[in-house]
Amino acid sequence: MPESHFVAPSDRSAEQVSGAKVVAQALKAQDVRYVFGVVGIPVTEIALAAQELGIRYIGMRNEQAASYAASAVGYLTGRPGVCLVVSGPGLIHALAGMANANMNCWPLIVIGGSSERNQETMGAFQEFPQVEACRLYSKFSARPTSIEGIPSVIEKAVRISIYGRPGACYVDIPADFVTVQVNVNSIKYKECCMPPPVTMAEASAVCLAASVIRSAKQPLLVIGKGAAYAHAEENIRKLVEQCKLPFLPTPMGKGVVPDNHANCVSAARSRALQFADVIVLFGARLNWILHFGLPPRYQPDVKFIQIDICAEELGNNVKPAVTLLGDINAVAKQLLEQFDKIPWQYPPESKWWKRLREKMKSNEAASKELASKISLPMNYYTVFYHVQEQLPKDCFLVSEGANTMDIGRTMLQNYLPRHRLDAGTFGTMGVGLGFAIAAALVAKDRSPGQRVICVEGDSAFGFSGMEMETICRYNLPIIVLVVNNNGVYQGFDADTWKEIVKFQDPVTVAPPMCLLPNSHYEQVMTAFGGKGYFVQTPEELQKSLKQTLEDTTKPSLINIMIEPQSTRKAQDFHWLTRSNM
Repeated sequence: MPESHFVAPSDRSAEQVSGAKVVAQALKAQDVRYVFGVVGIPVTEIALAAQELGIRYIGMRNEQAASYAASAVGYLTGRPGVCLVVSGPGLIHALAGMANANMNCWPLIVIGGSSERNQETMGAFQEFPQVEACRLYSKFSARPTSIEGIPSVIEKAVRISIYGRPGACYVDIPADFVTVQVNVNSIKYKECCMPPPVTMAEASAVCLAASVIRSAKQPLLVIGKGAAYAHAEENIRKLVEQCKLPFLPTPMGKGVVPDNHANCVSAARSRALQFADVIVLFGARLNWILHFGLPPRYQPDVKFIQIDICAEELGNNVKPAVTLLGDINAVAKQLLEQFDKIPWQYPPESKWWKRLREKMKSNEAASKELASKISLPMNYYTVFYHVQEQLPKDCFLVSEGANTMDIGRTMLQNYLPRHRLDAGTFGTMGVGLGFAIAAALVAKDRSPGQRVICVEGDSAFGFSGMEMETICRYNLPIIVLVVNNNGVYQGFDADTWKEIVKFQDPVTVAPPMCLLPNSHYEQVMTAFGGKGYFVQTPEELQKSLKQTLEDTTKPSLINIMIEPQSTRKAQDFHWLTRSNM
């Protein structure tokens, strides 16, 4: 063998590796598969090193969208996505996604480049106290003290992000760490951290919970996104069907049990919450989404059975009758075992079921009446009626906006768990396109052929509209529907707008919620090579949606013009006693 082909064993001791490659290899060792970011000084080399190892790198147009996408990957897969950002302003932009991930309880790793250590306090390029700043937005925030310490810090960040209540973690990488070379033998990579341990509730508490459910006259199960994240769909569905219980999903709890299930009472949400006497919370928190569990939205003496992975959450706002601390899926199985031992069913012909079905019927009739209106411009209900008719049952639904998201929750059905992503616990606008990109990548890898439908209000679309270029660059066949009412909440038609600004400066007379009428958002998509449609009638909507669903090769955007003053139907609440049901 020629000498040039011979590698002596001792030569390995001279081999060098850069800090960027150590970061990438540490991520690979922790089974991180997706990195989203905006590259620049000093993190470009990290992105290149990740790609060399087969980690998918998705270059976004804004760090906020990148952090939203990485957090959605964490929710959809149970393993954190990574958001890679530059120092200073790049990290500041990513704080939005960190806060959103923490509030939603989704795993996320943010890796931020920072200024060189020997320039600290000197006014270095984009110098900022990043580790300290991120502590407010994360479960864990740290900077490795050496290149050799990187694998340990990254393993800890991944582990903390998925253990207990999931959330965001931050790892700071100084610029001088990225390019410096160290001996390859000095690096010891950590084994991939194990999946989170499965915890179970105390047996006595489970027995008590089953007893309280059996004694209920007007029971209700509330299914939160914590149940979806815990993959509790099989056991919760068995519980619903075995015990004949009504259930209500929170927005991202939709699909854990299909929305078209006979026991789903979403169409009578207010009545179900207001008059239930026993409510079982499966990974749902008594925050603003559930009106804090307080009267007048609930009966003063309602009994809550609270099931949560996080001990600190138990008892927030209302003292529960029973607390079950543990993994949602494991606790649901424990409850099922109780009802296997002593079979019990809630009577399907009870007065409570009758009242709920009456309210569901009347609310569905009201929505159907609004959807059937043939006047133009269309209203929200007409749009969503025609969209729902064509949506594939296995599609991912992403939604954001004010009325667009709220009305879409009631009109657009989910049949599978973890297939709906929206503004969530933090009520964050601007998440939609980042979430859609994440869902499209996960679908491509795990369930090819599943479509991603991103339903945006026109205002919400504006937060991250340039991610259209990202979608087209990676040729992700996402269908974006922009429900366009020319404003935030409400807007004006073109003629009214012209009159408003005819003689005065728009900054002094234009209502703050107004946007430019008849904006052609579909041209943003066509500018980058996707397909765009501008629709004004139900027939145009049906035709364009049919075409986009048939074409799985390209992304598309349908810009749907609706009545600028269109809003949701009036809500009907009864704040008195049970006798008013």
